[in-house]
Amino acid sequence: MLLAPLGALVVPALHITPGQFGDVVSAYAFAAGVSGICAAGFADRFDRKKLLLVFYSGFMLGTLLCGLAHSYITLLLARMVTGMFAGVVGAASMAIVTDLFPLSMRGRVMGFIQTAFAASSVLGLPLSLFLSSRWGWNAPFFLIVIVCTVVGGTIIGRLRPVNAHLALRPDKKPLHHLVHTLTTRSYLLGFITTGMLSIGGFLLMPYSTIFLVHNVGISVDQLSVVYLATGLISAAMGPLIGRASDKFGKYRVFAFGCVMTIVMVVIYTRLSNVGLWPLIGVSALLQIGIFSRIISSSALMSGLPKPPDRGAYMSISSSLQQVAGGVAAVLGGLVVVQVGNGPLQHFDELGDVLVCTTTVTLALMYFVNRRVAGTAPAPTLEHKARQES
Repeated sequence: MLLAPLGALVVPALHITPGQFGDVVSAYAFAAGVSGICAAGFADRFDRKKLLLVFYSGFMLGTLLCGLAHSYITLLLARMVTGMFAGVVGAASMAIVTDLFPLSMRGRVMGFIQTAFAASSVLGLPLSLFLSSRWGWNAPFFLIVIVCTVVGGTIIGRLRPVNAHLALRPDKKPLHHLVHTLTTRSYLLGFITTGMLSIGGFLLMPYSTIFLVHNVGISVDQLSVVYLATGLISAAMGPLIGRASDKFGKYRVFAFGCVMTIVMVVIYTRLSNVGLWPLIGVSALLQIGIFSRIISSSALMSGLPKPPDRGAYMSISSSLQQVAGGVAAVLGGLVVVQVGNGPLQHFDELGDVLVCTTTVTLALMYFVNRRVAGTAPAPTLEHKARQES
């Protein structure tokens, strides 16, 4: 979330090109993808809390290295270290959520989680831009390390062990477990859909701040206002979208989000020299479309894996998200061009590609919905554990 909005500051500070900046963004994604695949075979063999804490500690170390980076190479390497651990953090978190909450409630849960991402836009990104404009682009990374220390201590002290899945006797052979998860037909459908969703999500994000500054005419100081306003709206809408997906159907909300995203992407990527408030309006509507897709798809696809496979499925799914996002960031860097401090060219073409990927995911999610609807909802692992005890 952090590095992409700082693009307008990082590029001149490190004297790199937009293409190299795309490489830095994608390095995190590729490293997370590799580590997620490597961890998939082991992900269901341990208490999920312990697994989360180990990789969360590595994520903190990588973030500290990002803050200490002073060149393109050192930042690239630091991003790779961070990504190696971050990929499994996300997978472990999602496996915990899926273990603890039934499918009928996961829309609300995912809405709450995505509200946390929106809160990072409301609080974290404007604060990061403020710190970066005064003390350098790397100042926010040190702030994240401090926050992570507090959060890590809270996890240790407050989160109880999440180990009910161990009673189901997960596959003890890591390679066999990995191959089984990769070759299960229903899981493959989820993986393909996840990859397509992630490609679309990373096409525009790494270059948005550069586009807003050099094409739309927004100053670096005004970027904080844009992220603050859109983040507030997203934070307010997240729980509502989650409840709507539980009440009206997760696929219906996803379809609404796809239509909203397509319309607003076409408008957003063709903006030029508009005022601050029209830009905020367009950005907010685009975020509502994106959040509708993310929340509903996360809740719906969480119904695909069986309890003994959840850790492996989430690890592979997280890896695909990161790798697909990295590919999208690299491809985006090959498409967009910036000459000197001039406007970013061909950004609208990236928007057209996003429209195509969104249409494809709408069709894929239809089959995911049919697959999940045809499976009887299972009780949560916590409920099973209470019954057995």
